Amino acid sequence: MKLPELLAPAGDLNRLKLAIKYGADAVYLGGQFGLRSGASLKQSDLEEAIFLAHAHEKKIYVTVNIFARNSDFDQMLTYLKYLDKAGVDAVIVSDLGVLRLARENTNLDVHISTQANVLNKYTADEYAKLGAKRIILARECSLAEIEEIAAFVKGSCDIEVFVHGAMCVSYSGRCMISNYMTSHKKVRDGNRGECAQPCRYHYALVEEKRPLEYWPVEEDAQGTYIMNSKELCLVNHLKELADCGVASFKIEGRMKSEYYVAAVVKAYSLALNGKLRDCLNEVNKIPHRPYTTGFVFQQGDHIFSEHSNQISTFDVVAICFGKTAPGYKVYQRNHFLAGDELEIVSPGENHNKKVKVKSIKDELGESVTRANKTAAVYFLELESAESNEPVELNPDDFLRKAR
Repeated sequence: MKLPELLAPAGDLNRLKLAIKYGADAVYLGGQFGLRSGASLKQSDLEEAIFLAHAHEKKIYVTVNIFARNSDFDQMLTYLKYLDKAGVDAVIVSDLGVLRLARENTNLDVHISTQANVLNKYTADEYAKLGAKRIILARECSLAEIEEIAAFVKGSCDIEVFVHGAMCVSYSGRCMISNYMTSHKKVRDGNRGECAQPCRYHYALVEEKRPLEYWPVEEDAQGTYIMNSKELCLVNHLKELADCGVASFKIEGRMKSEYYVAAVVKAYSLALNGKLRDCLNEVNKIPHRPYTTGFVFQQGDHIFSEHSNQISTFDVVAICFGKTAPGYKVYQRNHFLAGDELEIVSPGENHNKKVKVKSIKDELGESVTRANKTAAVYFLELESAESNEPVELNPDDFLRKAR
């Protein structure tokens, strides 16, 4: 059986490279009209991303999924034609007007965004008739609904579902809270790529005549996070989704770190290749809010989290650039010491190697006992935590430390 596509996010060119290296089959990214304005690639980077992905026989999808206004169409046609000429494999759209523009003026494949709220087979079929090649279902669909929709449109378009990452408390991301909460300054419209994530804020009650007195509205001793959602994790259910006819598994996270993209892609790649135990170990080490299966198996009253803090049992401390005369050159992310035990996260490896930091040198080649300068370059010698034998690092390997 052909495995479903593993689709990874990329907020910039480097994260795209890591997604491909760690096992993604395709990558989605933003440009001029995407819903993550903070993760939009400029044209030169986009062209390099397309070249790199195609050189590795991977696909590139570009989000054009804002809820467009009339003024947006002044530049939209030019942009879509540019994406077509550049060789993008598909555009992800949520607006019927954008779909029409792409279909009538380009040869681009069109994928319907989860923002379009497709929850039933008839809507999916109508999009297929309008020329859509893929439907990214709303996160609110149950497993039974996914199966029925996939069967109904089989042969006319593919079905894609989110399997991992942050969830929006609003219905498939249709939210106006950000607009209201930022109205006193520059409005940040969540439906146009600038969400301020007010659902993660800590709220209290204020009486209008006593503006400086804040009264807690408590769920518990931690406070009140009435709109804060857990994170989706369906790694235990990939076979069920594949059996339903899902063609693509999508990971959320264009605003997430390089380490997050690499580690989550690796985890799901392991799962798809039968290494579920290793995958479960991995997803629990990645920083995350409490996990949920979302709406796939039950209604959504269980998706709310009592806090907005992330659970993290490991900190990433460095990423490797390569080997040089002083040792393995790394870019520091969090502090660590000579003698610390670390884990190496590498693409393709089932089990992460445990190593000890034998020595640390700074940029001047001077021996130091700790790496504690933010974003500094260091040179390391590593040895196996079990055998004391020298251990090799490769470019784009991550080092992480248990908390």
